[in-house]
Amino acid sequence: MYMTPPKVFVANLHMSARGNSGFTLIEIVVTLAILSLGLPVLLQSFSNAANNQRNSQDKTTAMYLIKTRMAQIELEGYPDIGQESGDFGENSPYRWRSEVHDVVSDEFEEGLRAVNVTVTWLERGKDESTSMITYIANRQMPQPQNGR
Repeated sequence: MYMTPPKVFVANLHMSARGNSGFTLIEIVVTLAILSLGLPVLLQSFSNAANNQRNSQDKTTAMYLIKTRMAQIELEGYPDIGQESGDFGENSPYRWRSEVHDVVSDEFEEGLRAVNVTVTWLERGKDESTSMITYIANRQMPQPQNGR
């Protein structure tokens, strides 16, 4: 004699297996709501980090170019008073401008000049720049004799 299991038992077993096998609609909606709030903030922070890295790279390049231009001025000797400008090559986005003027001070009678070099570049449609100042003494001037 063969006995079949009660139908209630089979139905309950089948329903409990189906009920635990997936996510409910409310769980999916809550997950999507959390992602929709958090994902834009995360993407914006990545975008800001990329922009900050590019800005830092441009400023570092500009500082190296300033140092290069100042070294060229120093190699030429005691600079003439005035302004000059130029670029760093045909395809370079960087431009330079140098200004040389005498330093007037109670400590120095003459023979000291300030050299201000500014490098400018275009970033997101507006001009960015950085500058550096150095002082160059006239080494050809006779030095005063202190009591000798």
